[in-house]
Amino acid sequence: MVQSELFDVTWPKSSFSGGANGGGQCVEVAVLDDGRVAVRNSNDRGAGAVLFTRAEMAAWMQGVEAGEFDDLA
Repeated sequence: MVQSELFDVTWPKSSFSGGANGGGQCVEVAVLDDGRVAVRNSNDRGAGAVLFTRAEMAAWMQGVEAGEFDDLA
């Protein structure tokens, strides 16, 4: 997928992004027509997005919820 194709999708921002909750860490997620999920940093939209299949996104979210990535912060 080319970067220009990501301009025509809706990018909701996480309610945990910005303000007191996120400290400026802004994440936006878009569901694409082909079912993939795109994730990007709203502070640097030109940097592109990471694309996940639904199964990959589910596995990643399970890892986050389980604390598997806590030591990366």
